[in-house]
Amino acid sequence: MQTVLRAGIVAALLTVAGSAGAQTPESAPGASVEGLMQLARQRNPELSAMRHEAVAATERVLPAGALMDPRLKMELQDLTRAGEQGPTLLPSNVGGTVYTLTQELPWTGKRELRRDIASLDAEAAQGRERQTWAELAARVKALFVQRYLVQASQRLASENLDLMLQLEQVMQVRYAGGLAAQQDITRIHVEHTGMRAELVALSAEWRQTQARLNLLLGRPADAALAAPMALRSLPDPSQLDFAALSERLRQGNPQLLVEGSRAKSAEKARDLSYRGRYPDFTVGINATQRQSTVREWGVMVELNLPIRDGVLKSQERESEAMLAAARARQEAAANQAKADLLDNLLALESARQTEHLMRFSLMPQADLTWRAALAAYENGKADFATLLDAMRQVRQARQSQLRAQIDAQLRLAEIERLIGEDVGAAP
Repeated sequence: MQTVLRAGIVAALLTVAGSAGAQTPESAPGASVEGLMQLARQRNPELSAMRHEAVAATERVLPAGALMDPRLKMELQDLTRAGEQGPTLLPSNVGGTVYTLTQELPWTGKRELRRDIASLDAEAAQGRERQTWAELAARVKALFVQRYLVQASQRLASENLDLMLQLEQVMQVRYAGGLAAQQDITRIHVEHTGMRAELVALSAEWRQTQARLNLLLGRPADAALAAPMALRSLPDPSQLDFAALSERLRQGNPQLLVEGSRAKSAEKARDLSYRGRYPDFTVGINATQRQSTVREWGVMVELNLPIRDGVLKSQERESEAMLAAARARQEAAANQAKADLLDNLLALESARQTEHLMRFSLMPQADLTWRAALAAYENGKADFATLLDAMRQVRQARQSQLRAQIDAQLRLAEIERLIGEDVGAAP
């Protein structure tokens, strides 16, 4: 019996992959991160809102540089014709009717600057849409790997619980034969309880990640999701060069694109404020009707007088301050993004090396320790506490390996959020 038990325990401990979640329909999304991202791009409400806002901002460009609508004024003069008649509103019966058509003409360059500002604001709106998508994609990737972690942890905990139940059966036989102490039975019951509690917590976390992921996908919280099949392959180290990724970050980081557009818009707004010292014009043509005939024509030119020097200087200082603030935010965002990129690259490499050590060094050592402890326990040369410690070492080694894989995946998702695209995408 002990030989069969030993073989079963060793075989079970060597298997970690698989799903402990409920079965879901084959058509349910969730098996791959690519399918989840495609669905999120199509259905996420926040991304849809940002997409519509970007379209609305684009539609503001043409009106921003257009002339104001012309104005038509009709003025009735001498309604009583010097007291000869009662008041009337008929143009042919009053003393005279003046028709005036006017058009406002801003100083040269102002329309172009307003159009440029609106165009840059549209670019910023498109950048915010890209930023929303980058953040959404990172969240989807993070939830995918979290579900993978929960799934693998469930499988590992279930396997360990099965092993403990098998050990308990052997323990009962040994205890009946006087070969095991009562305290060993108590300790194994405590281990059972702890593992069951862990499975309860993992089951709750599985449902929570399902609800959060469905929220990002624009689906009901309890909609079915397939279990994750496998984690994405990590990029080759040659693709994770800091200098190359920094250049991709400079060109593709959505936040930097937004801040760059804002800085350019602030520069145009400053130029527009300085043009406020030049007057705008209103030109017009008028016609005067006497009875039923137009007999007089005239033209007019009107301009505003920007003589409030204090107000103008205040507006100019405001625009200069706003430009300086926009440039400072742009620089701060660039510095922060580069620092975050380096931090995540170093963490990804650390996680990669940790996973390698777990797989090829700690795991074999923990497995050898477990085998030796099991053999010693079968021969009565080790107590149950030693066997439990060896089992915990194997479990902790596997959990450490799994968490290193998950940390690498999370760091990769953050790097891709920073550069605005997948690392493997063609630059």
